[in-house]
Amino acid sequence: MSVAPATVDAARLRRARVAVATCFFVNAVFYANLVPRLPQVKAELDLSSTALGAALAALPLGALLAALSSAVFIRRFGSGPVASAGLVLLGFAVGAVAVAPNWLALAAALLVTGALDAVVDVAQNAHGLRVQRLYGRSILNAFHGIWSIGAVAGGLLGSAAAGLDVPLDVHLGVSAVVFGALALAVLRAMLPGRDEPAPVTGEVPREFPRRRAAIPALAVLGVLATCAAFVEDAGSSWSALYLRGELDTGAAVAGLGFVALAGAMTVGRLAGDRFVDRFGQRRVARAGGALTAVGMGLALAVPSVPTTLMGFAMAGLGVATLVPAVYSAADELPGLPHGVGLAVINWLLRIGFLVSPLLVGVLADAISLRFALLTVVLAGLGTLLLGRALPRRRVPDQV
Repeated sequence: MSVAPATVDAARLRRARVAVATCFFVNAVFYANLVPRLPQVKAELDLSSTALGAALAALPLGALLAALSSAVFIRRFGSGPVASAGLVLLGFAVGAVAVAPNWLALAAALLVTGALDAVVDVAQNAHGLRVQRLYGRSILNAFHGIWSIGAVAGGLLGSAAAGLDVPLDVHLGVSAVVFGALALAVLRAMLPGRDEPAPVTGEVPREFPRRRAAIPALAVLGVLATCAAFVEDAGSSWSALYLRGELDTGAAVAGLGFVALAGAMTVGRLAGDRFVDRFGQRRVARAGGALTAVGMGLALAVPSVPTTLMGFAMAGLGVATLVPAVYSAADELPGLPHGVGLAVINWLLRIGFLVSPLLVGVLADAISLRFALLTVVLAGLGTLLLGRALPRRRVPDQV
């Protein structure tokens, strides 16, 4: 049985909030912890850049294969246990990279890593939304901000291990045990019971009415999620190449594009809940779309290092609350059980991350990278236009 809001005291709710935040942090740490060690993996397995890239492509492939299954696990076991157990398994899947004897084993480990990451991502967001509904105000953006902090912490941890020449198997093994134990420990603080309340006697189950009507809404939300993917991918995949190739900067300055976008996004996520509570989900998302379009439009129209860094920062700030907003809206669609819409949007978001670098790369080769980055401007305009599909209020009242 699910726990009714009235039965959850404030202290228990705070503990659940900390538990979800911990899951977001640990989830980010695991893969970011591996990234600085990838050159060593490449060297030890004697892989070409193409072979390593092909192995890394198993990550999004595994995510696409497994993302939709997360709703089934959540309905069967609950989002809290799925998130906690999934993180434990994720740690060991990342650790398996260290002992992979060849390319095939590496690709298999990364495939499983991507699959588990997708399931954990949906589960932790589902539990975060469950806690948010009991709070009666927006808190999901802060969880995503904690994820960003975890990614930085994981990257620093991996860099330190590499700098100290810690053996890869020891590094990833200890990481799996320590952070896996942390993920397991917070399970007791999660909200107990099922995510989907049992229907009241005589009430039509939530998943049956208006299920077909939810499909167009999911499609629009999926496009909004794809807009977010294009903006985020521009910073992570193309900002350094744009600064280095189009503006002829040095290697150190070229890396600042990603820092500007990621840093602004983190700040926006940590502060975003207050703005969403004050102005509403729809206004914040649409304003963010306008900010993204104006910022990157200015950067591309007036190419220079300062305008480019400002443009990427404005894009990061503009898109900061978009994915949490889409997740929340999808999880509240009438006719769908909690977790189902969330799983579909997560799957569509990952398709966006898969398509974005391919499309931008093709446009860059055919015309120029400067022209290709107009996709970010279009993503901002798309958010401004389609953001009206989001509900005015960010969080439903407690029921």
